[in-house]
Amino acid sequence: MLDEFLPAELFVVLFVFVRVGAALMLLPGFAEPYVAPRARLFLALLVSIVIAPIVRDTVPPLPEAILTLVLLIVGELVIGFFLGTVTRLFIATMATAGMIIAFMSSLANALVDDPSSQQQGSIMGSFMTTIAVLLMFMLDLHHVMLMAVADSYTLFRPGEPLPLGDFSEMVTRVVSKTFLLAFQLSAPFIAVGTVFYLGLGVLGRLMPQVQVFFVAMPLQVAMGVIILFLSLPVMMGWYITQFRGTLMPFLAPS
Repeated sequence: MLDEFLPAELFVVLFVFVRVGAALMLLPGFAEPYVAPRARLFLALLVSIVIAPIVRDTVPPLPEAILTLVLLIVGELVIGFFLGTVTRLFIATMATAGMIIAFMSSLANALVDDPSSQQQGSIMGSFMTTIAVLLMFMLDLHHVMLMAVADSYTLFRPGEPLPLGDFSEMVTRVVSKTFLLAFQLSAPFIAVGTVFYLGLGVLGRLMPQVQVFFVAMPLQVAMGVIILFLSLPVMMGWYITQFRGTLMPFLAPS
């Protein structure tokens, strides 16, 4: 019945578009609010047309019943959202690390509009998020993300039962990994800030008449900016390494 309205070749492209489109709704760089929705939709359709001949053998034939088609589409949506969520969680790492750095640098109240999360965030977090997205495209990690979506057809074949237990375990591991990574990125600021606060406490006990708050804030801001630009290359290098390592399990062996 359905094959009368939907030719087989068009069905393959649209079927692939479901997974690719769901992933591109969350992939870093592609799903940012400042990317035009029409450009994102056109890119998803273009990637689907390119991928469709490669994964054609894994796409099930056009089902006869509407309910079967709906179940197939829901499964593809879940897989696409899963792939996008894993990468999107890594972008949230920068917001967490940026807020920790902002607390240690007396910049926690300097909130700016974060274009990635579409809400207010720390100025450090917004800066580091922008740098992370920029590096992903400079180092061609957006190619790796698209390759992971294409190779996911070898891991999660359409029509087969979804490994929801593995999905939830993977998301849990990534969430814990991102929190650990956020503390690792902000470790220099935590170490220096702890020593600085101990020094201020000693100074406050030795000289109670000194206004520690007014003395400390300019020094904290200057200290935070200096440490940021000294440690930023190492921080971003470690972040990109961890991000790429998370994507590798989704790539088919070459």
